[in-house]
Amino acid sequence: MAPENPPGFVVRTEAQKAASDNGYRQERGVESGWLHYASTTAPGSIWIAGASDHGPWLLSLDHSGVATEIGALPAAPVRGPGLATFMLPNVTELHVALDRVYKLAMSLPEAPLDRFKAKTANLPRTTEAERMVIQRIGQDVFREALMNYWGSRCPLTGITEPGLLRASHIVPWADCTDAQRLDVHNGLLLSALWDAAFDRGLISVADDGTVLVSPQLSEAARKTLNVAAAPLLTGLHHAHRANLALHRARNGF
Repeated sequence: MAPENPPGFVVRTEAQKAASDNGYRQERGVESGWLHYASTTAPGSIWIAGASDHGPWLLSLDHSGVATEIGALPAAPVRGPGLATFMLPNVTELHVALDRVYKLAMSLPEAPLDRFKAKTANLPRTTEAERMVIQRIGQDVFREALMNYWGSRCPLTGITEPGLLRASHIVPWADCTDAQRLDVHNGLLLSALWDAAFDRGLISVADDGTVLVSPQLSEAARKTLNVAAAPLLTGLHHAHRANLALHRARNGF
């Protein structure tokens, strides 16, 4: 399978729409059938190609973190210009993949830290009130990054109501550097009750994603949380596991 070269009108139109709709609005040209796009907000480039007007579609990425964490996209049978190349059967799946690519690019460690530095570069940090403003900005950036990373969904309950979701630090804020405080691998997006239980060390998570329950958690609370039915927490990066090991040790698991 090879990209349509040069890409025809339909391939160009569909590729440009998919890229633009999902945050990649800068057109960087075309080479050997690959249409190159970038974003003004998310790091990294993407390349899109079509085998024909009706697909399949090829997507190539140069962001190593996104390529690693994008999930179970099928690898393309051809080599693309990026670090990893995937094949999507139709344009709908191309849009879904690009939405995930953009959100990952906006949430992986370097992007939130860069946004935090830009927002706070000229703010004073002398008084306690000024430091609290800095902290609030950092917490807002961290929450936004976790919403992107976890798809605005608690992985243990399925809750998607934003007002019921909390950005939970695995290693507490007070024990972290700025980089660790804004690292999505040091966070879980949990519904409010699960966040409270996790923050107080009444639950934790094993390396395989199994929810662990402290004997200090009452039977009534277990039933309310429905911990017996909690699914495996999937999608953990090795950096999550390292931080979760610290959480377990800190809380006696």
